[in-house]
Amino acid sequence: MELELKTAKEISETSKKYNLHSWSVQGDLNPKVMSKAEGIYFWDGEGKRYYDMSSQLVNLNIGYGNQKVIKAIQDQAEKLAFASPGYAIDVRSQLAKRVVELAPDNMGKVFFTLGGADANENAIKIAKMMTGRQKIFSRYRSYHGATYGAANLTGEPRRYTCEPGIPGFIKFFDPYVYRAPIDFEREEDATKYYLDQLREQIIYEGRESVAAIVLETITGSNGIIIPPKGYLQGVREICDAFGILMVCDEVMTGWGRTGEWFGINHYNVKPDIITFAKGVSCGYAPIGGVLVSKDIAKHFDDHFLSCGLTYSAHPLGCAAGIATIEYYKEENLLEQSKEKGKLLGEILENLKSEHPCVGDVRYIGLFSAIELVKDKTTKEPLVEYGKDPEKVMKKILGMLVERGFTTYTHENVIIVAPPLIITEEELKEAMTIMDDVLFEVDKMIGATVGQMIG
Repeated sequence: MELELKTAKEISETSKKYNLHSWSVQGDLNPKVMSKAEGIYFWDGEGKRYYDMSSQLVNLNIGYGNQKVIKAIQDQAEKLAFASPGYAIDVRSQLAKRVVELAPDNMGKVFFTLGGADANENAIKIAKMMTGRQKIFSRYRSYHGATYGAANLTGEPRRYTCEPGIPGFIKFFDPYVYRAPIDFEREEDATKYYLDQLREQIIYEGRESVAAIVLETITGSNGIIIPPKGYLQGVREICDAFGILMVCDEVMTGWGRTGEWFGINHYNVKPDIITFAKGVSCGYAPIGGVLVSKDIAKHFDDHFLSCGLTYSAHPLGCAAGIATIEYYKEENLLEQSKEKGKLLGEILENLKSEHPCVGDVRYIGLFSAIELVKDKTTKEPLVEYGKDPEKVMKKILGMLVERGFTTYTHENVIIVAPPLIITEEELKEAMTIMDDVLFEVDKMIGATVGQMIG
């Protein structure tokens, strides 16, 4: 029998030898070893503790070591570890009922998947089957997953390796007011500008050919871009006018992250389809889903639904989802997200006022971003879009990690999205580390990019 890997070095070296790690040049890797975790913290192989300030991949909303969810998975594994998707089993039925009841009241049924990417894949298929149309609109600053269809749906650079892509995927611009080409006096003016562009583009593409407009309710990894007033309502009106389905990707924004069960609840808008994953089980077991409206659900009463995978609606994921939703309710985590989100917003606004390197901060609930710039007046980003040859953002991330603060960056943005269970004291302590690192970045922005990494 092969000897157990005992030291952090053995684990890391074996991982580098045998694992292909995502989104990485393999030769540059020195993967950190996670040895244990509890609450909002994890420890590396050397025993150093870290604040997990991105909830891993914005999915670990309930933190580590939740005994309620662990027990639910254990019990389900003993009772029925697997049943193919065609069978009705108790946890599938129960989770479906709870998800539909928590969703906007126009939702009728849910199709369970393994995660967010395949939820978006199936949403695309459902939209095409429902409408008989072929084109799908999505935004440039979007990420919808790395499977082939979801990657074509994605707008940011991670789609490039899947190009030339699938015909019919059309990109449009986000309502990214901070980087708009016009200085708008009011949010409503920005909304009109972006909606007019979208409407015109749909007309040029052939309104009768567009099946769906797919958008993250609030743009996630690409900068926490919060839609201006009236924008989502305007998208809904455009969809209604042209017979297009509105699909909201709530993979990140669902399940309390913004202080509501779904981010769309902030905007009094009812999409036709909602995709979700991440926070429904918080990573304790894979599960995602596609919520469809009552009208779409009725359509498939007498039309064939051409969707399905072996592990769709996996019993362990369903059991984890039920326990996770119960835990959200028992611990009042949605309200905590709102309350702690207010404190996080105050901290972020202070950072913006104190640091020359902070061009903008955006936040809703415990979903936030810090946008770094070389100059606040010109808004020149700290790194060029899609390019960071000198790995400036990697160095900044390294400074945070060195001080015990883990998160991730994307382009010139640092994501801050801690577990919803974080306390005020923990939030303040962690963001003090961010403050310290931003002082270092302030010093860097006066230097050349080459000097930044010297």
